[in-house]
Amino acid sequence: MDFALTPQQDSIRDAIGKICARFDDAYWLAKDHDGGFPHDFHKAIADAGWLGICIPEEYGGSGLGIFEAALMMRTISESGAGMSGASAVHMNVFGLNPVVVFGDDAQRRRMLPPIVDGSEKACFAVTEPNTGLNTTQLKTRAERRGDRYIVNGQKVWISTAQVAQKMLLLARTTPLDQVKSPTHGLSLFYTDFDRTRVTVHEIEKMGRKAIDSNELFFENFEIPLENRIGEEGRGFEYILHGMNPERILIAAEAVGLGKLALERAATYAKGRIVFNRPIGQNQAIQHPLAKNWMELEAAWLMTLSAAWQYDQGLPCGPAANAAKYLAAEAGFQACEQAVMTHGGFGYAKEYHVERYLREVMIPRIAPISPQLILSFIAEKVLGLPKSY
Repeated sequence: MDFALTPQQDSIRDAIGKICARFDDAYWLAKDHDGGFPHDFHKAIADAGWLGICIPEEYGGSGLGIFEAALMMRTISESGAGMSGASAVHMNVFGLNPVVVFGDDAQRRRMLPPIVDGSEKACFAVTEPNTGLNTTQLKTRAERRGDRYIVNGQKVWISTAQVAQKMLLLARTTPLDQVKSPTHGLSLFYTDFDRTRVTVHEIEKMGRKAIDSNELFFENFEIPLENRIGEEGRGFEYILHGMNPERILIAAEAVGLGKLALERAATYAKGRIVFNRPIGQNQAIQHPLAKNWMELEAAWLMTLSAAWQYDQGLPCGPAANAAKYLAAEAGFQACEQAVMTHGGFGYAKEYHVERYLREVMIPRIAPISPQLILSFIAEKVLGLPKSY
């Protein structure tokens, strides 16, 4: 087993780090205060060609794997951008994977290049208010009428809907009572975001103000037939293909944010003098930070293992879920400890660590709860009875 990064992987990390260095703490502090999508950051990543890191070269991308994408997303998060920076490009990295895998060649050539070059942004419209993680129970309906579908319903927690020109939408095309399995009858679409037929309400939230989260209301929203991905009724199967990569990338972002918080805490502990000695000389400060380092390193190894399994075409569901769980927990513990290490100053925005703590809640909650991951591992790995 070789744990060393290849020269190409090292160069990816260095190149992304140089771009991120142009967007300093003051930039992200202002974004956290004022909001507004980080268009200039998104453009810088796009102009350097990194938005299509996992998209095949024939469609304008780099054709690399989730392993390299995880390196990129950790680097972005760890740079100081945190989840605000990571979420600005997250959808581009994994979101259109169903189009890559299940779209036809004409769809790929039409849909993928604008995402890669940054001229279009897309949102991921799956979650609904009354179904949560029970995706098979989606209520949003897409009815076929000739050469188009008419969509009515609502979605919630849809990131970047304020700035997106496109959406990847999952909707039910066959009523639930007319299918043999709840996983059947859902269809996937990639289409224009027609704001005359979709009402967007932004949700005020705890952190990551730069990346909007929204509730969407669809009223007779039309989708041309050519914007359906794959076969009608198989959308649930298609969307699953993007869920493991998403968990892996969220894990990488959580590790990056945790590492950033740990570095800030250690630096502060070395320089903060109380009772004529640096507080970092006290074991009560040292030991929690040392534990944070070990937990983050373990989570990172799990993340890389999951990414490697995915890129090798191996079943990676348990590893991807475990990586997301371990990284989110380790990242949270590191961010919380960074605030506590700073003491009262940890509560002050100018030291940034309170922002990290608010943002690290995202990988703990989304896209799947820690409790459901534990249930998944219990059932799928340990063979215990299904509990939900």
